Amino acid sequence: MSVEFELAPGRMVGGDHPCFVVAEIGQNHQGDINIAKEMIKKAKEAGADAAKFQKSELTRRFNRAALARPYTSPNAWGPTYGEHKQHLEFSHDQYKELQAYAKQQGIYFFASAMDEKAADFLADELDVPFIKVASADANNLPYLKHTASKGKPMILSSGMQSMGIMERAVGTVTENMPGEKRLVVMQCTSTYPLPPADVHLRCINLFKEKFPHAIIGYSGHESGIAISLAAVSLGAKVVERHVTLDKSWKGSDHAASLTFDELKDLCDNIRIVETALGKPIKEPRPSEQGLFKKLGKSVVAACAIPAGTKLTIDHLSVKAAEPFGIPPDQIYELVGQTVTKAIEEDATIPKEALAA
Repeated sequence: MSVEFELAPGRMVGGDHPCFVVAEIGQNHQGDINIAKEMIKKAKEAGADAAKFQKSELTRRFNRAALARPYTSPNAWGPTYGEHKQHLEFSHDQYKELQAYAKQQGIYFFASAMDEKAADFLADELDVPFIKVASADANNLPYLKHTASKGKPMILSSGMQSMGIMERAVGTVTENMPGEKRLVVMQCTSTYPLPPADVHLRCINLFKEKFPHAIIGYSGHESGIAISLAAVSLGAKVVERHVTLDKSWKGSDHAASLTFDELKDLCDNIRIVETALGKPIKEPRPSEQGLFKKLGKSVVAACAIPAGTKLTIDHLSVKAAEPFGIPPDQIYELVGQTVTKAIEEDATIPKEALAA
């Protein structure tokens, strides 16, 4: 069964529809709305379908002790973890400004809802077309129930989770999502940057088998674009990659992100891969005709064959011949037939020389 549905207004995913490419800006904007806008614009120019952010209501996502924890990482934007996260968190008004800018640029805008209140804001106030569930919340059953109840399509990431947890997560979402069950399940490994040995793209096929009513995608944190292209070749219909303006910037996600030139290469090459995947129909292609005319084989006479001869296999050979004749896959059907006129050695066996 081929699953497809409208993920965003005017944009179908799944089935034979093009892969939906998400440029994950996340918090790589460094807390600067102008940088965020530049990244939205560049995502559109690179060919991405959507620009994605991360929305948190910090006191709902973290407890007081977590927010007060001293934060001495080289990536820190403040002396405590709460101040660090607050620096990277846009206000509701800024989110509305970014959404309007994305609409102006002609690219879909959405975010990961990192807590229930963020899901409320994204669904009820911004009316985003769909909501992303980050890997860390794939086992957060109350959150999944709450977010699914919004009735928006959902993208569910699977990093850090077992197959059992993912089965429970998908069940929770589908049970609590009203109307059409529009769910994308993403194979993901939450390591930044991600070594190839930990990617496990074959989980795409496992998810297709386990979740036949969902669309399967891939969220990658590896270097380069090769693995993401391989995911598309295995059937990923949504691909998400982090993006950055500078991989050396302060922040843990930058090193695992694509530059916008790399994102453009990814988008361009995904379309090439999709074209190359074609249809599961094996037949000669029009583009092969030129070579076939040059090298295609026919049955020819292995020796001079007098009229009235009853053919044996010893009378026959296979060569690239002029003119074309009987294809070699029919050679054994000629054995036992009688020729009605003489055929010179090395000449094409003409159909009209065979007794009816």
